[in-house]
Amino acid sequence: MANKFRDIPTKTEVLEQEQAVVEEIVSEKINKEVKPRKKGVLAKGLSAVFSGTFLTNQKTLKHLPYVLFLGCIAILYIGYNYYADDNLRLENKINKEIKDSRSEYISTKSDLMFASKQSEVAKATSQLGLKEPVVPPTKIQVDSLALYKK
Repeated sequence: MANKFRDIPTKTEVLEQEQAVVEEIVSEKINKEVKPRKKGVLAKGLSAVFSGTFLTNQKTLKHLPYVLFLGCIAILYIGYNYYADDNLRLENKINKEIKDSRSEYISTKSDLMFASKQSEVAKATSQLGLKEPVVPPTKIQVDSLALYKK
């Protein structure tokens, strides 16, 4: 029987209480000061660059020659990288040609050594009608002093 004296709120009372709470929250949000969000250094710098306002600043104009110098160095650096890449490609191409020439030299030298063998020369000259001599060559000796005295 303890519950007998307790007041049970009606639905309209509950709705009125909820509406009052919602109005209180909304009024707090409206009354709350809206602080602008602080921009970071990077965001400020990028927005100044994209908007073009950094060009009107005296500090920027003071540092403009240095920025141009850095830009020139960057362009030279990029150009040097392209130059180095071209040189590497050329070096690789020349090395490949050297390897090809060396292998061609070795194969040609091998063919020449094979063709200059005595047996190969004898085969090639037999078609012309020449034969290998059986008698060894003799050495002719001449007295040069006797030739010049006459």
